Amino acid sequence: MRLRCAVLDDFQRVATEVADWSVVADDVEVVSFDRHIDGEDDLVAALAGFDIVVTLRERVSFPGSLIARLPRLKLIVASGMRNSVIDYAAAEAHGVTVCGTASSSTPPVEMTWALLLGLARGLVEESNALRSGGPWQSTVGADLHGRRLGLLGLGKIGSRVARVGLAFGMRVGAWSQNLTRERADEVGVELAPSKEELLADSDFVSVHLALGDRTRGLLGRPELALLKPSAYLINTSRAAIVDQDALLDALHAGRIAGAGVDVFDIEPLPADHPMRTAPRLLATPHLGYVSRANYATYYGQAVEDIRAFLAGAPVRRLP
Repeated sequence: MRLRCAVLDDFQRVATEVADWSVVADDVEVVSFDRHIDGEDDLVAALAGFDIVVTLRERVSFPGSLIARLPRLKLIVASGMRNSVIDYAAAEAHGVTVCGTASSSTPPVEMTWALLLGLARGLVEESNALRSGGPWQSTVGADLHGRRLGLLGLGKIGSRVARVGLAFGMRVGAWSQNLTRERADEVGVELAPSKEELLADSDFVSVHLALGDRTRGLLGRPELALLKPSAYLINTSRAAIVDQDALLDALHAGRIAGAGVDVFDIEPLPADHPMRTAPRLLATPHLGYVSRANYATYYGQAVEDIRAFLAGAPVRRLP
């Protein structure tokens, strides 16, 4: 009897197109879910008949209580090599192997600049006006050259965002709790003396930090109040790093020029979520990792993980 594999959150139905699943077809039946499943009871109902689950990023949590209710489950494959919503101890206790895949930093870097440029030049407003017979040239773009780009985080993604900013002729500064002058010098950016200075002096602020105890709520009301009225905030990292209510208040009050957001406290975003209608907001449905090449890596390596598991020699095990 073939094992059954559920591919979760395959919204664009590309999982079986960008990878060759034929190499496991004799042993595995693949079922793709193009709609998000939320709530433990609904997940149990949907996944009870599956032996393998391929989960996209951190979209679906696998706490111990869920794993315990899926006795057929033998393997979880998570896209990326870091996943904070899987209970690894519970998985081990129930005999469930957890494996990951590689993930490119290129798509989120490009997405950061898509949001930043879209905000700076009013692309959505101007395009909508042009297509609907609206005014010809209704916005005045914000210049990048000579402006300061402030980066919260200078890791793999933040450093690549920095290099693009330098290519635009921007003054680039960075801050994080562990950032050293040596690292800043290596990338060619200024080391901000404090988070507060970075926020107060930057024209564009972009978040590139991992979510953890020290970064959750890092940008709250006091921090957002430091931003210039002409400043823009970009977040392609994790929603919880920025106080969402404080951000909405700042946008509605016009205390900042705008924000570009690709991550949310609830995903997919409910139809009545206030982020859908906030002014001065350029919002996208968590597209930072969504590219053909990245999907080919996710699902191609998911197939490799499944094949190795079937052979009794799992690869890319997590954590």
